[in-house]
Amino acid sequence: MKLIRFGGRGQEKPGVLLQDGSRIDASGIGSDYDETFFEKGGLAELDAWLRKNASSAPRVPSSVRLGAPICRPSKIICIGLNYRDHAAETKAEAPKEPVLFFKATTALVGPNDALVMPRNATKVDWEVELAVVIGKRALYVPKEKALDYVAGFALHNDYSERHFQLERGGQWVKGKSADTFAPLGPFLATPDEILNVGHLKMWLKVNGEMRQNSSTANMIFDVATLVSYVSEFMTLLPGDVISTGTPAGVGLGMNPPVYLRAGDVVDLGIEGLGESRQHVTAYNSNPQ
Repeated sequence: MKLIRFGGRGQEKPGVLLQDGSRIDASGIGSDYDETFFEKGGLAELDAWLRKNASSAPRVPSSVRLGAPICRPSKIICIGLNYRDHAAETKAEAPKEPVLFFKATTALVGPNDALVMPRNATKVDWEVELAVVIGKRALYVPKEKALDYVAGFALHNDYSERHFQLERGGQWVKGKSADTFAPLGPFLATPDEILNVGHLKMWLKVNGEMRQNSSTANMIFDVATLVSYVSEFMTLLPGDVISTGTPAGVGLGMNPPVYLRAGDVVDLGIEGLGESRQHVTAYNSNPQ
């Protein structure tokens, strides 16, 4: 299944993207895609509901906005330097263990919502990433069972403000958590939709120019390893997101570095997980 959420900000409803590309309203299941939904076996209930109601459920026009495919999770955990080529371009050693940091959940937005540059931002950067959504409570999960705890996968752009991240006294979370810095989707694909999550093409363009062109095969630590590893340090709740790192091609790694400006357009995609687009806009303290 491919789960979507649609509608205005703060008013999103659950839906499903069908194989023929049509979108249907799945409000009839009686639950949004939140922690309780995943914890109480919502994916199985949704599958059963679809078998009975897919043909008669209301259609959602393609013009309707897509929100993030899950409700705001309890946490977004990100993995730093998880591609060897990205570690090299940032002049960092490849980590011997996964590097963990957090991204504020208030950064979560829809896949095609505008990127709003935070106040005083000067070094806003892009990062195409594979996001993993947890399906059930996980703590001290062995690697060989880790994929059983995955509800699905989604496209994520882990935007960063490098000045805040690297030059403001430590803690990467400062440069990762601005509003709109976590566009997720267009949909959440359940694991059966993805043949091999370890070999997915991924790409990102800025103003039509290819910046990142890689594959999840280049990750240092694979999905199962990451889920197991993170669960050593915290309880993962249903709906939590693990963003698994980005390949080479970020603005920080260019010589000289190149960062986003208002008016830029960022397009990105991952094989089997769709595409998204963000228009970069300046911060406005007095929005109309």
